[in-house]
Amino acid sequence: MKKLLLLAAATLALAAGAAHAQEPAVLNLYSARHYASDEQLYDGFTQATGIKINRVDADDAGIIARLKAEGSASPADVILLVDAARLWRGEHDGLFAPIHSKLLDEAIPASLRAQPTADGGVAWFGFSTRARVIVYDKLRVQPADVATYADLGDPKNKGKLCIRSGSHPYNLSLFGAQLEHMGAEKTEAWLKGMVANMARAPKGGDTDQIKAVAAGECQIAVTNSYYLARLIRSAKPEDRAVAEKVGVVFPNQASWGTHVNIAGAAVARHAKHPGNAVKFLEYLASPAAQNYFANGNNEWPVAKGVLTDNPALKAMTGGSGTFKAETIPVSKVGEHQVQVQQMLDRVGFK
Repeated sequence: MKKLLLLAAATLALAAGAAHAQEPAVLNLYSARHYASDEQLYDGFTQATGIKINRVDADDAGIIARLKAEGSASPADVILLVDAARLWRGEHDGLFAPIHSKLLDEAIPASLRAQPTADGGVAWFGFSTRARVIVYDKLRVQPADVATYADLGDPKNKGKLCIRSGSHPYNLSLFGAQLEHMGAEKTEAWLKGMVANMARAPKGGDTDQIKAVAAGECQIAVTNSYYLARLIRSAKPEDRAVAEKVGVVFPNQASWGTHVNIAGAAVARHAKHPGNAVKFLEYLASPAAQNYFANGNNEWPVAKGVLTDNPALKAMTGGSGTFKAETIPVSKVGEHQVQVQQMLDRVGFK
C-alpha cells in the first residue's frame, strides 16, 4: 500500500503545472481528522513530492472559528473537515478559494462536492464517505423493524432507541438529509417520534451507542459505519464480542438510499501555497490514497472506479462492499442545519 501511495503522489508531482513551481515545498494543513492511521497517508505525500506538511488539529467548529479569527493572515493552505454541513458553512462564510482541477472534476461525483462557483470552480470536494447506519440487538429486534430511518420514530420501537445528541454534526446532517427527502412537516413529526422512542436521554458518542445495544441498555441505535467497522476489526476480544451481538442495517435500500456524510477538503481563501494545496487534494483522489481511506479508517472511497477490499466493510454489506447511498447533493444538509436545530428544540430532542 505504501508503494502505491508513493507512486500516486509521484505521478501527481510530475503532472503539476509550472505556475506554482516557485512555491516553497510546504503545505499548511488544518485538519479535523484525528486518526493516527492518517499519518502514513501524509508521510507518503511528503516522501513522494518533497512537500512538508505542517498540521494543526482541531474539531470542525474550532477550525472554522480559527479561520475567521485569522482572516487574511491565516497560514492555512488546505482545510480538511469531517462533516458536509461544516464544509457548507465554511464555503458560505467565504473561507475557501475556488478549486479548478480537471482531475478532481472527473474523479469525484457531483453529489459529493460543492455546487460550482460563478467562475466554474468548486469550493470543496468529498474524499471519503461514511454511512449513517442502524445497529440492532440480534436477539430482540428483526431487521425489518429498522429497515428505514422512519422506523426510528415509529411507535413499534418505543423505548428501544439509543442515540447521541441531536445537535451533533453527524445527526444534524442526517436530519438535514431527511428534511430534503420528506419535507418539514414529516421530518418534525419523525423527530418527535424518535424522542418518544428513546430508551435513555442522548449521551456519549457513536461507539457508546453500539455498546449500549450489546449490553441490553437499548435495542436499536444510530452510528457512523466506521465505528462499527473498528469494533469488527479490533485486536481486542471484548470489542469483537460487542460487534458480534449487534446486527446492522443500511436504511432505505428500497427507496432513496442510506444517508452518507463525507470527509472533505478545501483550499483556504488566503492560501499561501495554492499550487501545493491542489496537488494534495489531487493526491487524495488517487486510487491508492482512496484505498488507504478505506483500509486505514474504514471509510468508503469516493473516486469513480475505486472499490473497497476492506473485510469489515464487506462483512457489513453482505460481502459486496457496496450499498445504495442517497444521491442528494451533500451541500443540501448544510442549508437545512438551522431549520433542523429549530425542530429539535421544539420537540425536545437534546
